[in-house]
Amino acid sequence: MTLLLSSCARLLGYGVLLWSTDDPPVPSGTVLPVYIRSRIDNVWVAGIPREFRTVENSNDKIEIPLPQLELAGNRRRARTRAEEFAPYALVYAETLQDGLPIRENPDNNARRVYRLRLGETIKILAPVIGGVPAIGAKGEPLPGEWFRVLTEDGTIGYCFSYRLRLFKHEEGSLATLRHEQQPEDHVLERVLERSWSPEHYGTMVSRRRIDLDELSHRWHFDPGAETGVARIRIRDLELDFPYTMIRSTGSQSWRFEGSLLQMSLRTENTLAVQFTESNGLLRTILFESLPQRIDDIIIQETARREGLLQNIYQHGPVFTSSNHGTLTVQANGRFTWTDNALLVPQVVPASALGSGTLDMRLYVAGTPGDLYSGAFTMRFDTVGRTQTPVDFLYSFDARGLRLEYAPQTSMDGVTVVRRSSNPLIIYFFGSGRHDFQEPFDNYRFDDDLFDDDLFDDDMFDDGLFNDGLFDNDLLDQLPDFLY
Repeated sequence: MTLLLSSCARLLGYGVLLWSTDDPPVPSGTVLPVYIRSRIDNVWVAGIPREFRTVENSNDKIEIPLPQLELAGNRRRARTRAEEFAPYALVYAETLQDGLPIRENPDNNARRVYRLRLGETIKILAPVIGGVPAIGAKGEPLPGEWFRVLTEDGTIGYCFSYRLRLFKHEEGSLATLRHEQQPEDHVLERVLERSWSPEHYGTMVSRRRIDLDELSHRWHFDPGAETGVARIRIRDLELDFPYTMIRSTGSQSWRFEGSLLQMSLRTENTLAVQFTESNGLLRTILFESLPQRIDDIIIQETARREGLLQNIYQHGPVFTSSNHGTLTVQANGRFTWTDNALLVPQVVPASALGSGTLDMRLYVAGTPGDLYSGAFTMRFDTVGRTQTPVDFLYSFDARGLRLEYAPQTSMDGVTVVRRSSNPLIIYFFGSGRHDFQEPFDNYRFDDDLFDDDLFDDDMFDDGLFNDGLFDNDLLDQLPDFLY
C-alpha cells in the first residue's frame, strides 16, 4: 500500500543509502530519490535507479528502514555527502567475539548501547579521530581504531576494531556473508556488564571492616568483552586467556572458546571462575560483584578514619604521662612521642624515632570493644626512612586518654578481637584543651560522608561514639606505675 500511494508522491529530496539492499541489490553509498518518510512503518520510500532494476521486479520504488538511509536534501548535497561517505561506503565488519559492545561514545568507559553476537555484521560509517584508546591485558593500547558504526536494526554507536574483521561488499546478497549468530543470553549480558572483585572484598564490606591496603581496582576478574582476552588478577596470580567467543554450557555456566577458562554464576553476586593449571588440576577462584563502586567505598572509609583522627586531635592535642612521656597529635595525623624509653624495645622498637603517623585503620570487636572505643596504628619513623607499625587500643574518659598495647596475637586482619593475657596499659592526662566529659560538642560528624548500608548509623563499632566510656572506678584499680 505504501508503494502504491508513493507512485504519485511528491519528491522529498535525495538521500545516501547506508546499508545495501538485497532485492533489488543496490550497494550502500548510492544516491536515491526519496518520496515518503513513514514514521508508522519506520521506512523511507525511495526510487530505484534504472541500472539496478531487474526484469523479475518491475517496481521502481523500494522501502528502506529509516536508519539505513540518510536524507541529505537536494541532489547536489546528496552527491557531496556520497563523496564524503565513499571511502567507507562499501566497508562492513564482522565481529570476531561474542558480546563485543557498541558504545555511546568512542571510550571503553562509555555506556553500552548494543551487544554484538559472534559473526554479526555491522556497517562501518566513518573512522573516529580522537577516541580514547582501548587498553589490553598488559596495560598497553590495543592495535586498532574506533569507528562509528550502524547495526542492521538501526542502532548507531562506536566500536573498537581490534575484534572486528573489516571487509568490502560490492555485489550479491549481504545475508549470504553472515555467520550463524548465537541466541541472546541476558544472564551473560549482566555478567559482562558488572565489575568482579575478589571474594574477600565482599566479606570486608559485609563485615564493615575495610582494609584500604588490600582494597584496589587492580585485583579483579575481567571477562574481556572489549578485547577478547579474559584476565584474572589476584595477589598471587595474573593470567590472560585469549578466546574467540563465550558459549553457554548449561544453566548460568559458560566456556571461553579457544581457552582453558570457564565460569559459572553461583549466586546473583558470586561468580566462580575455573581454569586448568599446568599440572592438570582444575582451579576455582571466586569473585564477587560489590554493592558499591570501589571508589565510593574508599571515600567512605577515608572519611571514617578522618573523623576518628579529628576526634583524637580535638581531645588533645597534647597528652602527658608521668612515666611514659608526652604524646602530641597534629590535625594532619602526624605525632611526636617523647620520653617513652620505658616502652623500648618491648613495645616501641629501638629503631623508632620520636615521631610518626597515626593511622586509624583498625577496628575493635569482642571483649576489647567493651572497654575501648577504638584502635589505631602508630607508624614510627625510623632512620632508614621506613615506618614501623605498633598497634594500640584507645579510649577517652573524663580525665584523659587510655592506651593498651595490642600485639599481633590480638589481631584478626584489621580488627582487634582479643586482649593480651598480660595487658600493658598506658594512661595519659589531657592538656585541658578539650572538655572530656562532653567529648563531641566541638566536633561535628557529617552524616552525608557515610553510607548507612556500609557503616552503622550510630557508629558504635567504629569507635566514633561510645556510651560505655571507660569506668572511672577502674582507675583506682590500676597500679601506680601506669600513671
